[in-house]
Amino acid sequence: MAISNWELQNTRLNSLLNKLTDEQLAAQTAPGRNSGVYLLGHLAAVSDGLFTYLELGDRLYPQLDEVFLKNADTSGLPKPSIAQLKEYWHRVNTTLKQKFDTIQPADWLTKHSAVSAEDFAKEPHRNKLNILLNRTNHQAYHMGQLTYLVKK
Repeated sequence: MAISNWELQNTRLNSLLNKLTDEQLAAQTAPGRNSGVYLLGHLAAVSDGLFTYLELGDRLYPQLDEVFLKNADTSGLPKPSIAQLKEYWHRVNTTLKQKFDTIQPADWLTKHSAVSAEDFAKEPHRNKLNILLNRTNHQAYHMGQLTYLVKK
C-alpha cells in the first residue's frame, strides 16, 4: 500500500508537470516563495536521497544537493535546465520503482541508514517504511505548492 501511494503521488506530480509550461515552472509559487524549478530540483534531490536512506545503492544525482537542499532558491547558484530536471526526476523515480520491487515486505521494517543500531533498538519506528511514508507526504506537500502555478 505504501509503495502504491508513493507511485500515485509520482503519477499526480508527473501529470501536473506535464500541464505546466517552462515559463510557469520558472515562476514563484507565490510572491517571495520558491519557484517551480526549485521545487522540481528539490523533489528530485530528496527522492535521490532515498537510495542512501533505503540502502539501495549509489545516488544518481548527488550534485543536486548543493543547489536544492543546502541553499535557497535565491542563492544565485546555477540550476540545471528544466528539461534536465525533468529527466533527473523521471530517472530517479523509475530506478527507485525498480529497486522497490526487489524489497521484501519484512525489509521495510528494518532500520534505515541514518539511524544507529542502538537508536533503532529504542525507536523501531525509525525504519525504511517510515522514510518512504515521510517522502511520499513531502512530495504531496510540494505538489500542493506547484498547483499554484497552473493558469486558471
